Amino acid sequence: MSSASVLYDAPGPRARMRYRIYSVLVAAAFAAILWVLYSGLESKGQWAAEKWKPFLESQIWTTYLLPGLKGTVIAAALSIVFALVLGMIFGILRLSDHRSVRIVAGTVVEIARAIPVLILMIFLFSLYSENNLFPSDQLALAAAVTALTIYNGSVIAEIVRSGIKSLPKGQTEAAMALGMRKTQVMVSILLPQAITAMLPALVSQMVVALKDSALAYQITYLEVVRSGAQLGAAEGNPLQSLLVIAAIMIVLNYTLTVVATRIERWLRTRKRGGSTVVPASVVTAPPGMDLTMTKP
Repeated sequence: MSSASVLYDAPGPRARMRYRIYSVLVAAAFAAILWVLYSGLESKGQWAAEKWKPFLESQIWTTYLLPGLKGTVIAAALSIVFALVLGMIFGILRLSDHRSVRIVAGTVVEIARAIPVLILMIFLFSLYSENNLFPSDQLALAAAVTALTIYNGSVIAEIVRSGIKSLPKGQTEAAMALGMRKTQVMVSILLPQAITAMLPALVSQMVVALKDSALAYQITYLEVVRSGAQLGAAEGNPLQSLLVIAAIMIVLNYTLTVVATRIERWLRTRKRGGSTVVPASVVTAPPGMDLTMTKP
């Protein structure tokens, strides 16, 4: 008996036929929706060549799209790095043996997760501008990066906490029995394993941080969505500009996902290939134990 048949009953001929019919119906409905959208835009002249011609000019890219893309990458990269550091710190603090530390860290994380990113950006932008904490040309960037760091750091803290908690307790107990300190156990044993297991969730949160950087549009930060809106207003093609911006964001997110996936594969491969067998000749025997084998 195959293992697959134990988990579920294989569909019969009628069930397979129903699945094919459902698939065809769904594909037909999706194609019909696309045709209605295409026809509606075609009737309004949105697919005309002159609407798309500006995107073939280098001046449009150097004036609008590339500066906005640079702003998006800078805000996303800074917030991702800071959020990873903040998330690691608070994720470990939530696992502290001291109850007061766990309560304080948990309260901070829950409050940070509950505040919408846009509201946090607007509040920080007003706070920074009223107190002159940053240069005027860096206020929007500072507010955006701080807000994205706080929110995504709190989510990453929960990812870190759950990833470490998912590891077998026997590893911690064995390390403590060998005389390792808690910091050594966390840094040398738990975190390296947890990071590999947490990487898919961390990648998803990085993509969220990249997409949420577009919210800085509301605090006058020049990112790719704001530059696309400016381009659409200047050239009279707002729909086409937003479609191009959507394609750029898709490429950015896909690139980030591919890079992170390859890093995860490399980490898992290195972990599997890194184990070596120690020759018996270099093994040191504990006192009172003889490792040599003698024939009777």
